[in-house]
Amino acid sequence: MSAGHTRNTGAMSSSPRCGAGTREGHACRAPAMRGKLRCRMHGGAPASGAPRGNGNAKRHGAFTRERIAERRAIRELLDDADKLLREMASESQRAARPKPCRR
Repeated sequence: MSAGHTRNTGAMSSSPRCGAGTREGHACRAPAMRGKLRCRMHGGAPASGAPRGNGNAKRHGAFTRERIAERRAIRELLDDADKLLREMASESQRAARPKPCRR
């Protein structure tokens, strides 16, 4: 019989856990890699993730720097147009209000 030796698992159980979700919808219970938010299986390992200069973006070009910048510029232009239309509507409402009568 053993003399009551217990394993010291305190450091492991208190380490931060991976923030990824599993296919079943539960949280991953593996410990995160040092200095990262994910475990070694979910992208915390060195050189994991998409390669530099992602070749997948070259298929359709939707995520190139130029297209992202173009979409951002269009979004800003639409926001400016929306702001102008709102200002014009509020001015026309102010002009349409009847002025109080003064005797």
